[in-house]
Amino acid sequence: MILIYNLSIWFYTLIIKIAAIFNNKAKLWVDGRKNIFIKIKKSIASDTKTAWFHASSLGEFEQGRPVIEAFKKKYPDYKILLTFFSPSGYEVQKDYSEADYIFYLPADTKRNAKKFIDIVNPDIVFFIKYEFWYHYLNQLNKKNIPVYIFSAIFRKNQLFFKWYGGWYRNMLKLFTKLYVQNIESQELLKSINITNTEVAGDTRFDRVYQLAKNAKEIDIIDKFTKNSTVIIAGSTWEKDEELLSQYLFYNKNIKLILAPHEIHKSHIDKICLLFKTDFVKFTEATDSNINNKRIMIIDTIGILSSLYRYGQIAYIGGGFGKGIHNTLEAATYGMPVVFGHNYKRFQEACDLINLSAGFSISNFEELKIKFDNLLNNEKILKSASESAENYVNKMRGGTNLILAQLTIK
Repeated sequence: MILIYNLSIWFYTLIIKIAAIFNNKAKLWVDGRKNIFIKIKKSIASDTKTAWFHASSLGEFEQGRPVIEAFKKKYPDYKILLTFFSPSGYEVQKDYSEADYIFYLPADTKRNAKKFIDIVNPDIVFFIKYEFWYHYLNQLNKKNIPVYIFSAIFRKNQLFFKWYGGWYRNMLKLFTKLYVQNIESQELLKSINITNTEVAGDTRFDRVYQLAKNAKEIDIIDKFTKNSTVIIAGSTWEKDEELLSQYLFYNKNIKLILAPHEIHKSHIDKICLLFKTDFVKFTEATDSNINNKRIMIIDTIGILSSLYRYGQIAYIGGGFGKGIHNTLEAATYGMPVVFGHNYKRFQEACDLINLSAGFSISNFEELKIKFDNLLNNEKILKSASESAENYVNKMRGGTNLILAQLTIK
C-alpha cells in the first residue's frame, strides 16, 4: 500500500507540473514550492518554540483561524508556522499577520517530510479538518511530536472504513488526538478502534461569530438597503444567478445583493446581462446612481461576511455544483438560508434544514415557494431566523475546548 501511495503522490506532482504550462493555479502550486527548503531554513530559527498549523486551502484556514489566534494569545512565546497545500489558500493569506511564517507544504514524500520536520522541528502540530499526509504524520510520530487534527468529520464511504482500508486506518493512529465535529464521526472511529477522540464541534462556528462581531459598516450598502426587503446571495455560480434573476423578475418588491464566487470581468459581464439595466456594481455605486436600482452586484472580494447583516434572507451558492459554500456566515446573523440540492456532505446545512432554518431547492418553482413562504409570512421568517441564530450560538466553543485540553510546556 505504501508503494501505491508513493506512486500516487509522484503522479499527482507530475500532472501538476505538466498542467502548470497552461494553468495558472497549477503554476502557482509549482512555483510556490521552488527552493522551498532554502526559504524555510532562512526564515525559521532552530532554537524557537514553534506551533505548526496546516490547512489544505482557504476554507480550512478560516476554520482553523480562531484556534490559531487563540493559541497565539494564550502562548505568546510560540512562533506560528502556517502551511497550505493549495494556492487558493496561500495566495490569499500569505500576508496573514497572526502567523510568523507562511509557506506551501512540500509534497508528501518520505524525503520531503523528513527534511521539512528536521528544519522546522515543531513542538506541536495541528492539521485542520481533512489533511492526512502519511509521511509527515509518520515522521512526527517517530520524533514524538504531538499532532492533532480538529474540526474533522468522517463518513462511512471514506477509505478508513472499507474492508481494504487497513493502511489508512493505521494512519489515524498516528494522531495524538482527533477532535471531531460530531458524535457520528466519533462512533465511526470507535468502530475501527480509534478511541483517542473528542467531540469538539466545528471551529467555523467560532470564526463566523467573530466575523459578525467585527462586521464592517458599509455606508453605500446601508443606503441601498434602507427600508427594503433584501436577499443577500453569497458565493453564487451561474445556475444560482439564473434562478435569482428569475425570482427578481417575478417579485418586483425586493432587492438583491449578489456576491458571486468568481469576480473576473467575463463573469461579472454575464451577470450584468442577466439583470439588464436594473443593477449597479458595488465599485461604481454612489448615492445618486443607487436610486431606483434593485440589484447590487458585488464586484470585489473581502466584504461578504459583512453584507449579511443588511438582509432578511440569504441564498448560498454552489449547490448546483460541487457543493454549497459557507452557510454559517449568514446563519450567525439570524438569517434563514436557501441553497441548491448538493448539500448533504455539509453537516451544518443538514442541521439547519432539520431546524427549519435552512431550505434546499432544485429548480425555480421550489425557490419561488421557499422565498415566498419566508417573505410573505412574518411568523415563519421570524422562527427560521431565530433558529439559525440559536444554532450558531449553541455550536460555538470548540476553540476553547481544544485549547483547554492541550498540555503545553
